[in-house]
Order: sequence, then structure tokens, then C-alpha cells
Amino acid sequence: MSTRSLRVCLDARIPDGTHGGVQQVILGLAHGLSSLPSGPEEYLFLVTPGQWDWLRPHLVGPCRPLEAKGRAPTAWRRALGVFRRSGGAPESDGTVERAGADVVHLTLQDGFRTSLPTIYMPYDLQHVHLPGFFSAAELAARQAVYPDLCRRAASVVAISRWGKEDLVRTYGLEPGKVQAIHLAPAVDAYPPLTAAEVEAARRRLGLPATFAFYPAQAWPHKNHRALLEALAMLRRDDRLQVPLVLTGKENRFFPELRARIAELGLGDQVSSMGFLPPGDLRAVYEASRLVVFPSMFEGFGMPVLEAFRLGVPVAASSSTSLPEVAGGAARLFDPRDPRDVAEAVKEAWSDPALREELSRRGRSRAATFTWSRTASAFRSLYRKVAGRPLDDRDRAALADAA
Repeated sequence: MSTRSLRVCLDARIPDGTHGGVQQVILGLAHGLSSLPSGPEEYLFLVTPGQWDWLRPHLVGPCRPLEAKGRAPTAWRRALGVFRRSGGAPESDGTVERAGADVVHLTLQDGFRTSLPTIYMPYDLQHVHLPGFFSAAELAARQAVYPDLCRRAASVVAISRWGKEDLVRTYGLEPGKVQAIHLAPAVDAYPPLTAAEVEAARRRLGLPATFAFYPAQAWPHKNHRALLEALAMLRRDDRLQVPLVLTGKENRFFPELRARIAELGLGDQVSSMGFLPPGDLRAVYEASRLVVFPSMFEGFGMPVLEAFRLGVPVAASSSTSLPEVAGGAARLFDPRDPRDVAEAVKEAWSDPALREELSRRGRSRAATFTWSRTASAFRSLYRKVAGRPLDDRDRAALADAA
């Protein structure tokens, strides 16, 4: 059995601002792994040359960069062609093997093949449940790549208990092969802000005096349309105007969203900040009166926890993993019913006592989710997959991971 340090490689080959929640997970993992007590582990974050400044401040201690020699993962709309040409996910370019990695953590949905033991983290199976939200090429690619990487992996990570059940049921995986590990709020890795800094950011960004906040790219499953319809109902039927601030890269679906805002007459009520760096994103959270999260499908739902951590009350969807993550600390609603969304927003927006109660519950709930806990579970899983001995703390970390 090897006695040298355990070398783990985590795939982080994404440009800044393009992969939303995945980027936040990678930041959080770097933050958590670097904060663990020193042990016989090294963490190499596989990055694309010139595209990893967003990660640089978080690679300290046992975490360091490993620049890839090959190309970044293929976009989903081209992934099926790569899959068919190679007979599966693309082959490793040899970077991780030359670096002497013992375990590869595939943190992106479109990973690569290697002879090294891998941990695959597919986040969710949205394409199985909501296939209409994908092009034919994207759907075919996911249908090919996900089960292939699950089959090849030594272990598959689900980021919620709900997600584990879905993976086991959909792909027929052995339950013991799928490890559920809860994430933690990405804002924990951001520098804290003073009240004066939050107010300065409010003025610089042109934020409304009071507003609801939805941090998500305009992917169809994020369900911005139901939220917009709810706001229009409140404005028309209740004479209640709730300003809404959106953040996230303005992707290919954003023009449709902008058009819908105009159709509903919400142009003076809804503003988009686009992709924001961590400090500004934290400032928007802290300046908001309410976070609304109407997503129809989530493997976890990190923005809910981020709001909880910062004491911001949350109204959120009751679908998929979100009730598990919220744990009774959010005002839940049916994301497919704009009237139910409207009622939830109205209650949380208009009732100070409810907001105070939601804030209190949220802070308490968030206290149970830490990057130390998440990183400890991943470290134990890395040891397990590499065939290293596990002690009682390792076994406890895996048993308590979700």
C-alpha cells in the first residue's frame, strides 16, 4: 500500500462566468480543501492556461494549479460528435497521468476517460426529466455521456439525497457506488463586506432601494418566466410593485427573457446585472430584501443556502432537491403555478415578521452546511477510491455527508 501523499486532480477547466453554479462549487471545494488540517493529500486543480484567474486566490496550502496541455471540455452541442468518434467520452490528454495523480475528480458534466480511478459528479439529471429544454444534439450528448461516465467511475457523487435516489433509479447504479455529499454556500469563500461596502456597491451598481433578487442564468428550467408572470399579477391585481434584480451571464436564452419582460410591461421593474464578480454578488445578496428561487429542477440549489448564510429571507420552489436543502427555512411554492409564486412573493415581501422569521430559520439551517464538512467528506472519498485506509473520522464524514 502506498505511503506517499495522495494526489487528487480536480477538473476546473472553465472560463470565468460561463458555468454558474459549477464555478461556485469548484471555488467552494478549493476553499474547503485548503482549509482542512494538513494531511497526506495534494489537490491539483486542472486549469486551462490563461483562463483561471478566477480560481487563483483560492489555491493555497495543499491546493495548486495544474495547467492542461489539451483543449477544454467540448461544448454539449458538439459533445455527441466527440463521443461517437472516440467511442465514449474523450480520452485524457495525459496531463493528469504525467502529474502522478492517484484520483481524478470530474467536477464538470462532460468529463474524460483515464486509466486512473475517477469520481464523477453529474449534479443532476435534468435532461431525463425535462428533455424539452434541450436541443436534439444536447439531449443526445447527455444521454450518451452521463451513463458512460457513471459506468466508468469508481464512485459517483450526488449533491443531495434526492439526487442519489434519482441516479440510482435512472441508471440502475448500485446504491453503494453513489455517495451523497451536500455542498455549502459559495459566499463562504468570498471576502466579507462592511455595511459601508454594501452601500457603496448598491450605488455603483444602480440597485433599487429595495428589491427581490434572483441569481441564475436564463436557462429554461430556471423558470424566470413564471416569476415574471407572478410579478405582473401582483402589479395588476394587488397594486404591488416588487423590483427584481437578476444576475448571471446573459446567455442565448436571455433575449427571450428580455422580450417577455417588455411584453409584461415590467421594463421599469426588472434589471439585469449580468455576471458579477464575487464581491459584487455578495453585495447584491446583502442589499436585497428577499431572494426568490423559482427553479423547476435543481440537484442542490446553492443560492438558497447563500441567502440563508447572509440572513436574507427566501421564497423558493418546492421541486426536486429544494425542500431537502431548505429544510423548512424557506417559503416554498409550486414553480409551475405563477399565482402560487405571486402569493409567496407577496407574503414574504409585505410581512416584516415573516421575513424576520425566515431570516432566523435560514441562518440556523445554513449553519449545518459548511465547506469544512463537505471537504472532509470528499477527502474521505478520495482516500476510499484510492484504496487508502479509512479511520473512524473518515467513515463518519462519509456517513454524515448529506
